[in-house]
Amino acid sequence: MTNVVLVGTLDTKGVEYGWLRERLLRAGVEVVLVDTGIMGEPRVPADVPREAVARAAGAELSELRTAADRGAAVTTMARGAEATLLRLHAEGRLHAVLAIGGSGGTSIATRAMRALPLGVPKLMVSSMASGDVSPYVGSADITMMYSVVDIAGINSISAPVLANAVEAVAGMAKAFARASLDMHRPARLGAGSRPLVAASMAGVTTDGVDAARERLTELGYEVLVFHVSGTGGRTLETLAGQGVFAGVLDLTLSELADDLCGGILTAGPDRLSAAGRTGIPQVVSLGALDMVKFGPLETLPERVRYRRVRVHNPSITVIRTTESECAELGRRVAAKLRAATGPTEICVPLRGLSTLGAPGGPYHDPDADRALFSALRDGLRGSAARLHDYDTHINDPAFGRAAADRLHAMIGAVSAAA
Repeated sequence: MTNVVLVGTLDTKGVEYGWLRERLLRAGVEVVLVDTGIMGEPRVPADVPREAVARAAGAELSELRTAADRGAAVTTMARGAEATLLRLHAEGRLHAVLAIGGSGGTSIATRAMRALPLGVPKLMVSSMASGDVSPYVGSADITMMYSVVDIAGINSISAPVLANAVEAVAGMAKAFARASLDMHRPARLGAGSRPLVAASMAGVTTDGVDAARERLTELGYEVLVFHVSGTGGRTLETLAGQGVFAGVLDLTLSELADDLCGGILTAGPDRLSAAGRTGIPQVVSLGALDMVKFGPLETLPERVRYRRVRVHNPSITVIRTTESECAELGRRVAAKLRAATGPTEICVPLRGLSTLGAPGGPYHDPDADRALFSALRDGLRGSAARLHDYDTHINDPAFGRAAADRLHAMIGAVSAAA
């Protein structure tokens, strides 16, 4: 049996959810309808009523209604929806999730979706999907579909959009259910025969990371490469925190520079924390800490226009980090790595941190690089983390292979000791 879970507010979107349920049944899947409405009465019956959703969050629906605080109520129902979907997944009654809504419904449903494991199909049809969807998606594999018109009845615009959503989620659910039953196809990340390794990469560190990836593949690993775009770093951190990886090869840390200097591709202050916190072997380098990324040139903040500026592409403009900024980055990296509970090694490429920072390149600045290296060494003094200098550039293939070999040795040592 293949089940699609529908989660939404049946007081304001009941007619639309009833239409979705009927179409899904015709598409050959079973439906579990979860009601996250609060104030009005549901317009169609639910399989999991709103009272049960509220209780899953430790609340009573009557209390939420009496308090008349919409923001608090929405937050509570989002927690309840999260707990409900996790329960249905654990019971084997969830092979995909579909939701529709505006800002409130999207907020509730996507919080629940984000809690589900990677690979479980998640489709959100929303009037918010044509803008910045990062608050809804986070680092999860949620598919956002723009509703074009508001979710307010079935009409000549909404009907084909919602019909496409039904067919898409029904197909994904059936495929996911088949994969879960097929013992020869892993139904979850990390269930394959090769251990997983995470690697961080940017366009300016591609050659070095590619060499490392190829070496790790030779050694028997499956390497997942994350683009350090903010979201990429957050996703790496999330999966590392879940214990998915056998090791992390974190050679590119530009998101930390964006976090320090106000760039647009920050992954937040917790970047470079999860592997150390969970004790996963990690090899770290300093790739692309010589730059901060901003948007198109015309949007560059006035405070940095006097700096060394380079147009990376029409959407991204980069500036060179200064000597003082590099020193602070060295201190921040050292503080994070000092806190690591697992084996940690740092590979320092003394001849440059990116294609732009190579000797002769526009961002080649030996003084700034030395400030970074010096602060890192001072901050790591007396810690368990081991630091290795390489008289090479980060994109030298020999550097990437050496970093990969170090990570392989660390993973082997941990396995032997287990």
